[in-house]
Amino acid sequence: MSPVNESVARAHGLTDSEYAHVVRVLGRTPSWTELGVVSVMWSEHCSYKSSRRHLKKLPTEADWVLQGPGENAGVIDAGDGQAICFKMESHNHPSFIEPYQGAATGVGGIMRDVFTMGARPIANLNSLRFGRLDVPRMRFLVEGVVAGIGGYGNCMGVPTVGGEIAIDPSYDGNILVNAMTVGVLPADRIFRSAAAGVGSPVVYVGSKTGRDGIHGATMASEEFGRDTEAKRPRVQVGDPFTEKKLLEACLELMKEDAIIAIQDMGAAGLTSSSCEMAAKGEVGIEIDVARVPRREPGMTAYEVMLSESQERMLMVVKPGTEAVVQRIFDKWDLDAAVIGRVTDTRQVVIVDGAQEVARLPVGLLADDAPNYDRPARAPKGFEDAWNLPPLPTADPGSRLQRLLARPTIASKRWVYEQYDWSVRASTVVGPGAADAAVIRLPDLDGSPQNTHHKGIALTTDMNGRYVALDPYRGAALGVLEAARNLVCVGADPKATTDCLNFGNPEKPEVMWTFVEAIRGMGDACRALETPIVSGNVSLYNETEGRPILPTPTVGMVGIVKDVRRSVGLRFRAAGDKIVLLGALDGLSLGGSELVLMETETLAGRPAAPDFDRAKAVHGAVRTAVEAGWARSCHDLAEGGFAVALAECCVADDRPPTLGAQVRLPGEGDRDVRLFGEGPSVIIMSIAPDHVDEVLGVAARWSAPAQVIGEVTDRPGLLVHNHLNLDLSPLADAWAHGLRRAIGAT
Repeated sequence: MSPVNESVARAHGLTDSEYAHVVRVLGRTPSWTELGVVSVMWSEHCSYKSSRRHLKKLPTEADWVLQGPGENAGVIDAGDGQAICFKMESHNHPSFIEPYQGAATGVGGIMRDVFTMGARPIANLNSLRFGRLDVPRMRFLVEGVVAGIGGYGNCMGVPTVGGEIAIDPSYDGNILVNAMTVGVLPADRIFRSAAAGVGSPVVYVGSKTGRDGIHGATMASEEFGRDTEAKRPRVQVGDPFTEKKLLEACLELMKEDAIIAIQDMGAAGLTSSSCEMAAKGEVGIEIDVARVPRREPGMTAYEVMLSESQERMLMVVKPGTEAVVQRIFDKWDLDAAVIGRVTDTRQVVIVDGAQEVARLPVGLLADDAPNYDRPARAPKGFEDAWNLPPLPTADPGSRLQRLLARPTIASKRWVYEQYDWSVRASTVVGPGAADAAVIRLPDLDGSPQNTHHKGIALTTDMNGRYVALDPYRGAALGVLEAARNLVCVGADPKATTDCLNFGNPEKPEVMWTFVEAIRGMGDACRALETPIVSGNVSLYNETEGRPILPTPTVGMVGIVKDVRRSVGLRFRAAGDKIVLLGALDGLSLGGSELVLMETETLAGRPAAPDFDRAKAVHGAVRTAVEAGWARSCHDLAEGGFAVALAECCVADDRPPTLGAQVRLPGEGDRDVRLFGEGPSVIIMSIAPDHVDEVLGVAARWSAPAQVIGEVTDRPGLLVHNHLNLDLSPLADAWAHGLRRAIGAT
């Protein structure tokens, strides 16, 4: 190898000043292995050097939070001795380069984050963003990503129960694949990653190490350019059957009194797991790479430390328990090897047999990692985009049908029919049936059919167009929509995870958007008491200087008291009254699907969030669903009131048999009331004998509520003086819009 110098350091992603600091701290030129370790630990993906000072502004605590940010995943108390563990993470760059493996290993990685905490994964979700579907490569990416998510989750036996997909040209050169996993564990049995116990053995378990994924963390911290395809070797290769065995072996070992600390080998592999465990425990660690199980001959220490081969864990175990570890992992036909020990030196020491190849202070890799206060500046004249262009004159019925066919709005059945969403027999409300998925919590003995009927509701949400136009409002609106989805199935929203997808933070305009989005998310989560307990930041989502829409995706979890009361979004019985909670007076066409469809322009200002109204509407809706008064419940989102009402008639892809006749509430612009978008509006159908109770509950919560019509036994949609449509063409547009756009059969 050539000598390490500034040029070599730049090729590893370090700036000249960062490299100079490393040399100054060490008092010498680093070795190749040392340079590799520092470069991945100081990468944006691992160090959060552009974002962590801002992440500290987010709310992270509540009485029910058992573990907040800083561990592999967040944990909240679910009552009855149970806890819920969850996290969301990105795998954007790998999925653009190699969609099947990129998406598959993203799912595998997030599941490891959850079961590392001692939780059994019980549900997966995802949030996906693609570019224009008429581009052949984009169809290849969509098909590969969906197949990868399904392939890994299905083989693991973990249901994929929900998610979202949006389409926008900004994702043409940089798709987003955000994966979320939720698990359940005993509230008093949480495993963490801080190494402890000087002299305690460090044990490697799982699959063997190969050369796949080397510098994957560095790649995730770079923009894409013309050499994208050359980065294919950096994409990891997953094996879900090995991960299934790893899951079972880890959970079996966790029943023994053996583990002191445990960490997934994710981004940066053995480097990040060993360094982070030492840093959190304020100890040192010594690793002998010669002891690491390998599947390829001739690997150097540099390659072993930086490999991102999948399905691997690192543990610190109690002295004398090595035989217990070996026995369990032999049973599951997995490797287990003692590769090091905990020390009191506060140094990370790497040896290759008898040769020392790296010696680095733990502080250099953790506390001394760069922490930049990047310049942040609003884009010049960005308010100009708030001016809406004139909309062409069009029949509202035609507009509604075209909106229902748009891939962002249309049924996602083509996607979720490739996922096993009912495995484990715990899914109460699956994908497509409601605004959020509902999972029955298993009993602590593992039985999926609990006796107390408690469950959790799960969702992922964000609208990048809103964030691009007004990052504060847009990010807050995403949090409000996630909570709205949960209350529609009767859940009490409890906590949030995030995946913050943005462009190049070295551009002041991108950094300003990031900071404002953090502010919006923080205010919304504080108002709703849904702290952010885990998450991920994905920056440099750009290709040849063109950034994605800023997309700070959120995943939210809520507790359902009785899953038998959860409802879907489709109307269920003729004669039921249709009640609107909230009001259409706060809607906006800014950033709406209608404006984008009619003008191909990102324009207008999104609606202003009203946290007090949101809490009132959410409380009233949750109370009504919990009481069993609601027959169906659906929130207003993309496409506005008209689309939400139509979806209540045609959802589930079944031929429509019921319709609706309503009056359009409010006054003013018809297009805004029909197709405007905004927060805190929910459509419910109520049996006639419970209408007074629902209106009474809304009054007690100070939530606007009114009866606007009723469900009919004729499959038609009548909005007096505005729409009078047969549902068949609307149902066809909604059911097949995505399939047709992607050319699926």
